[in-house]
Amino acid sequence: MAAPAEQKAVSSTLRAALDACRRHIGFVILFSAALNLLYLAPSLYMLQVYDRVLTSGGILTLIYLSLVLAASLAVLAFLDGTRVRLLLAMSRRFDRLLAPPVLLAALQREGKSAAGQAHILREFDALRGAITGPPALAAVDAPWAPVYIAVCFLIHPWIGTLALLGGIGLVIIAFVNQRAMQSSLKANEQASGAMYGLQLSDSNQGDTARALGMQSALVERQMRAREKLNESINDSGSTNAFYSATTKFTRLILQSAALGLGAYLALQQEISAGGIIAASILCSRAFAPLELIVGAWRQFEQGRQAYDIITNVLSTQETRRDFTSLPHPRGALSVESVTVRAPGQERFLLVNATFRGEPGDVIGVVGPSGAGKTTLLRAVAGASLADGGAVRLDGAKLTDWEPDELGQHIGYLPQEVALFGGTIGENISRFESLRGNVDAEIVEAAKAAGAHEMILTLPRGYDTEVGANGRGLSAGQAQRVALARALYGNPVLIALDEPNAHLDQDGENALLQALKSASARGACSVVVAHRTGFMSIATKLLVVTDGRIEAFGPRDQILARLSGGPRPVAAPTESGARP
Repeated sequence: MAAPAEQKAVSSTLRAALDACRRHIGFVILFSAALNLLYLAPSLYMLQVYDRVLTSGGILTLIYLSLVLAASLAVLAFLDGTRVRLLLAMSRRFDRLLAPPVLLAALQREGKSAAGQAHILREFDALRGAITGPPALAAVDAPWAPVYIAVCFLIHPWIGTLALLGGIGLVIIAFVNQRAMQSSLKANEQASGAMYGLQLSDSNQGDTARALGMQSALVERQMRAREKLNESINDSGSTNAFYSATTKFTRLILQSAALGLGAYLALQQEISAGGIIAASILCSRAFAPLELIVGAWRQFEQGRQAYDIITNVLSTQETRRDFTSLPHPRGALSVESVTVRAPGQERFLLVNATFRGEPGDVIGVVGPSGAGKTTLLRAVAGASLADGGAVRLDGAKLTDWEPDELGQHIGYLPQEVALFGGTIGENISRFESLRGNVDAEIVEAAKAAGAHEMILTLPRGYDTEVGANGRGLSAGQAQRVALARALYGNPVLIALDEPNAHLDQDGENALLQALKSASARGACSVVVAHRTGFMSIATKLLVVTDGRIEAFGPRDQILARLSGGPRPVAAPTESGARP
């Protein structure tokens, strides 16, 4: 459950977006009022034709009435089109205002259960469609149903009573429809999220599936997920179809009943002949918005569910605040009692990790697989937030920095290379190249990573397009590009997770030279590496075992300890390691 401060931030974000659209909403309501009043024109025209023209034979009166009706209908059509254009403009503004925080929250929600596995943009579009699409038009027209019913009462109390009872009946059908569809739409949403998530996950591993002969099995698994989705769609669709058909049947019966009742009242000399047609038209117009609401109830319910999901997503967003701009850091790293839990579990991945790194240090992180090295590196780089303790850069906690500003001082290479769809140059520049000319900095970073010559051999050099996760490049090429991205902008803190896992000898030599150059300019590097070649440039070693720092100190002392030599003496305040 979101904290009160987070809930306030969520409501403020949504309220600000809706407040910015208030002018559009106001004009839509105003035009809807005028439009619904103009819908009375055909009924009045029929009354006048039957009660005046036919009885008097006035051709000129008929012409004038027809001209007035044509003008009224032309204005009605203009207002209807303008209303739709206003809703489209409102949709664009709503998207500009709310999409960025929703997308940012989606990027920050890893490991948080509030957002579940929802496809955030799809949910956002469902919400936007519900408040700016056909359901919105039905909602603004529905309040005018009582006006048409009141006019029916003016024609005759019995016709008004029929319209009133019919309207109440349609509202009851809409309410029952909502109750009947609620559970099926929720199941539809869950099945849809599971199916699309599974399809995306399998598609990202398509080459592996082909190599291992798994394609048919994965298709079969996806088809089982689609069957669940289709079942939920059929359930909700069948329910909605039944109530929509019931609503249409009820409306047509009521419209015909109004016509028959009008004829009876005309025979009794209680209304004129024109009142018969007018009563039928007015009843039809009174019931039309209610029928639209029943037909659009699926979208209403989807919009409501999307609203709940978007609210949950925003509540998982890290608290936004105005950050004080901090001076450019030197590269002094301090990890203080950092503890990290497994997402959604009580199991600890890292416990009470403490160590210090100075500018120019090259710290090698070693330990068995699953010891917590990657978790430690993610916390050091700010890729994930610690559940306890703090990571500091020049004395300031990483959470005291504005995230994008902090990222300019950190070079991070994850265990999975994680390149993004785009050009190689855009990936190296962290997509800053979309905002300005940074070609020189891109080439400088590529040269520092020893990737410049390799990139020039590609079909379009730095403008070569790559797919998600570096698709189109070999593992070694992708790793070199990712290393260039980590070195872009000369960061003062460099965190590399197995950067030489896919490198050949030339690539590893380039990596070692890059770390030496970074150390010479005062950057602090923390590197997880299994190859022994890296040890030649490490100034300190950090040993991680079972989620705890087992030892930390100068490289030669730790190597001697690991090889069974004399036990190094390390100051507790510096290492924070267990004896």
